[in-house]
Amino acid sequence: MPDTPRHLPASPVVRRRPAAPRGAFECVVIGASAGGVEVLGQILPAVPATFGAALLIVMHLPPASPSFLVGALGSRCALPVSEPDAGEPIRGGHVYIAPPDYHMLVDSDATVALSIEPPVRFSRPSIDVLMESAAAVYGPRLLGVLLSGANDDGARGLAAIRAAGGTTWAQAPATAVASEMPAAAIVLGAVDEALSPATLAARLAAWPKLLTG
Repeated sequence: MPDTPRHLPASPVVRRRPAAPRGAFECVVIGASAGGVEVLGQILPAVPATFGAALLIVMHLPPASPSFLVGALGSRCALPVSEPDAGEPIRGGHVYIAPPDYHMLVDSDATVALSIEPPVRFSRPSIDVLMESAAAVYGPRLLGVLLSGANDDGARGLAAIRAAGGTTWAQAPATAVASEMPAAAIVLGAVDEALSPATLAARLAAWPKLLTG
């Protein structure tokens, strides 16, 4: 469960940089916690059936509870949604949701790895763990998205994506049920753009224009 929010600046500033080259996204990684299910429910229905990248999602859930996300989101998404098995190839046009109580990683051969290593930032699955592993594999071909949440998991992961040449978006803190997660990433200087859920959905719905400019 998310830990207690800490104080952050009311209006964190996005440190902008020149736009990353377009046309190369192969994977989108999304992290969410408190308040994130509702945003995912707005974003994923906007993703078209022609979406060519893989989407990997970490949502903080109680470890002892079966995940409801596959059914809840799969019924509203044009792409197949599943909890992957270890060693499963990561394919474009698929949505992979981390199983409860497992870290989900991208292995060096672009397959899914699952781990029961200790929690990171109080969480297993950890957003940082997924994003850092994906950054090492996909580099500039990766888009990272951080949504609502009440701890700072994901901030370092977005920083790793940005350092590897990828593109990073965060939900605008003012639009989040729990603003600490995206705000922490912005304070760290890890965010290219802070966007409302409606804009995030519209950006992904614009595939393949999102990639080709």
